[in-house]
Amino acid sequence: ELEGTVLREGRLTQFVANNLERRIRLSGAPRGEPPAGGGGSSIPAIDPGALQDVVALAGQVAAQVDELLRNVHCGLQALTALSVGCIQTYRDGVESLGEAADLSIRAMYALVARCEELDRAMQPVPALAKRIRDMKGTLERLEGLCK
Repeated sequence: ELEGTVLREGRLTQFVANNLERRIRLSGAPRGEPPAGGGGSSIPAIDPGALQDVVALAGQVAAQVDELLRNVHCGLQALTALSVGCIQTYRDGVESLGEAADLSIRAMYALVARCEELDRAMQPVPALAKRIRDMKGTLERLEGLCK
């Protein structure tokens, strides 16, 4: 049954069939029927009903593809709108965060300035406390003399 050439190169084996086109035609022909044309290339007749069926199915596929593309288009528009909304929300959040950070820095500088003013205002307190302790000690001695 094998009509052809066998070539072996190492582990590779190749088989080249003689009259490959005829063998392909024979493999597609129904059992017991000789191939049309007896080896020549003849094109079978096209069934008009099958052609109409193919045209109808192609129209259905085209309609379904159009519907699919419309759905994809609507989905992409919705996703784009959602993305734009998210980006705008993010932008607004970043802007408000920047404003809040600026206000916090200003409040911190104001607090530091007030602490420095308080520190300057409290500088006489240690000397005043020493005077009060001295007075208290003097009063205690006077009370001790008066008893």
